[in-house]
Amino acid sequence: MATKWNLDPTHSEITFKVKHMMISNIKGNFRTFNAEIEAEDDTFSNAKTTATIQTDSVFTNNTDRDNHLKSAEFFNTEEYPSITFESQALNDKVTGNLTVNGITKPITLDVDFGGINVDPWGNTKAGFSFEGKINRKDFGLNWNAALEAGGVMVSEDVKIAGELQFVKQA
Repeated sequence: MATKWNLDPTHSEITFKVKHMMISNIKGNFRTFNAEIEAEDDTFSNAKTTATIQTDSVFTNNTDRDNHLKSAEFFNTEEYPSITFESQALNDKVTGNLTVNGITKPITLDVDFGGINVDPWGNTKAGFSFEGKINRKDFGLNWNAALEAGGVMVSEDVKIAGELQFVKQA
């Protein structure tokens, strides 16, 4: 029988970085997301993972940029309120289907299983770190602007990362 693990959102984060003007990285995160794991055992090798990110929770510490990211030129949050990820196995890499803007593509992320521990209140928790890279154009995030000196305003490659903590359900 599979054990369910629910996300502990107060001890989790999902971040992204993208090259801006070809000279520096801009970092952002999503403030509202949920995930769960169903696993046969504590190795998580055959775990089913699902995650949902609310696109209107994107935060880059700049209101104008956040509003642009929420617009139809990027996440189109009115039409596509969520990003989803689903996988069937969780090891040192996880391959699953990522859906952004209604477009689903397989992606592979590197995963570091931090282990399992019990908190002072008796909750069994598991920790994972992940990172990877996607091409935003694969998901219809096509907006860009040419720069006078050459190059473009926003890189196609987006680095994604996360620190996720899960609570084992009784």
